[in-house]
Amino acid sequence: MKVILFGAPGSGKGTQAPLLSKHLNVATISLGDILREEVKRDSELGREVKGYMEKGALVPDGVVARVIEENVDKEGFILDGYPRNLAQAKNLEEVLQKKGQGIDAFIYFEVDEDTVINRLSKRIVCKKCGALYHLVNMPPAHEGVCDVCQGSLYQRKDDNPTVIKKRLEVFMQESRNVVDFYRDCGKLITVDARKEKDDVFAQIKEKLK
Repeated sequence: MKVILFGAPGSGKGTQAPLLSKHLNVATISLGDILREEVKRDSELGREVKGYMEKGALVPDGVVARVIEENVDKEGFILDGYPRNLAQAKNLEEVLQKKGQGIDAFIYFEVDEDTVINRLSKRIVCKKCGALYHLVNMPPAHEGVCDVCQGSLYQRKDDNPTVIKKRLEVFMQESRNVVDFYRDCGKLITVDARKEKDDVFAQIKEKLK
């Protein structure tokens, strides 16, 4: 199965991705992870990506599409963090059509502003492996220490209410066209992402049947 997870920052995509990956027995493709890995490998594509990153510029949609094309698996995948806008959604369709593939489900994590602010303002991240925690809902076993790799935990500078609201506004402006695109394709699945993670996962499994 080929699935896209789509939602605002703090909507819970990162929490649900590994659960769904295990349930469907397919890999999760995270655009951010792929870009970092290409740069680390010092591949031709990685050097191109690094050039944009070093300038502080966004990696162009065309380059991102090539990265995705080289990493999608015909047996199935979960895409997390891509597409982010309508142009990328259309690029993805072109990439998959060339491979004789198509998306089975586009899962939209519907969430309100208060929930996003509550989650992100209390979110902490591992400096070493990137594992996510929540000070209230999902704290680490030992304060300030990652359960996975024992790395140090910190709070991102942009995880404060003022910045979160701005990020959410930007997302909502860009998301409408993407959601409409997959609705028109008959692939849209909406879940109430305000609920606890087990409830959200149960919704996803039920709607994928």
